[in-house]
Amino acid sequence: MIEKLEKCKLCPRECGGNRLENKIGMCGGGANVKIALASIHKFEEPCISGTRGSGTVFFSNCNLKCKFCQNYEISQQGRGKEITIEELSDTFLMLQEKGVHNINLVSPTIYVYQIIEALQIARQKGLHIPIVYNTNGYEKEETIELIKDYVDVYLPDLKYASNNLAKKYSGVDHYFEIAKKCILKIQEQVKEVKINEEGIMEKGLMVRHLILPNYLYNSKYVLKWMKENLKDDTYVSIMAQYFPTYLANKIEKLNRKLTIKEYKEIEKYVYFLNFKNGYFQELGMQEEEYLPKWEF
Repeated sequence: MIEKLEKCKLCPRECGGNRLENKIGMCGGGANVKIALASIHKFEEPCISGTRGSGTVFFSNCNLKCKFCQNYEISQQGRGKEITIEELSDTFLMLQEKGVHNINLVSPTIYVYQIIEALQIARQKGLHIPIVYNTNGYEKEETIELIKDYVDVYLPDLKYASNNLAKKYSGVDHYFEIAKKCILKIQEQVKEVKINEEGIMEKGLMVRHLILPNYLYNSKYVLKWMKENLKDDTYVSIMAQYFPTYLANKIEKLNRKLTIKEYKEIEKYVYFLNFKNGYFQELGMQEEEYLPKWEF
């Protein structure tokens, strides 16, 4: 599969960059896998991190150009180290040996071909814990089909219901249509949610949404679409952790945190829609302080 990077069309941008010759694509990715961090992460949603943590691998670069990205040094500036496929495989096994509940692939889209090869090698050497695919949602259906035999839990974002906002703040076209297809494709593949005796999701779909200040209509459209199109047992995670970083400090409508009034309005709407499973992040809380706000 790696040979397809000669004219890369892995993500919806289909930029056609020859990554095999290290002529990086629009995403910033070259021929080799680049990671910024591999660690035990205890601050994801409770059904992902549990008591022993999630084995996260943060991949460098990204196919979105979000002006408010909280991990911009990794996603936009490409901080990280290039490693081989074999080293990536060893990283998965190292995390498993440390007792994590799962392997959490953060922003994996642009390295899917290499990840699949690394997972194949790791499985032959004893990798057996669930694989989490933690994506921004800007994926091709073909990519989701490609990874179906390698991924157990999906954590896609649904950032925007407005394509104008997606273009303005993340630099991509047709985000909503593409992300919807991606999430529905995942739902078709996953079929059911499986939670083990420790309360850890071993199979399933959880859709994340970050509330942006001044754009509550965007959040409401996103949530409404989720309620109307996703199965009742699908988990949703509503994030209130936004703060102005990277380029957002210079953008008038993004240069502040959420207000209490904005937070309460979206919280009220979430309860009105009556989701069955999920998490709502308290206003002002950091990522490590997700609190369940309704029964699941």
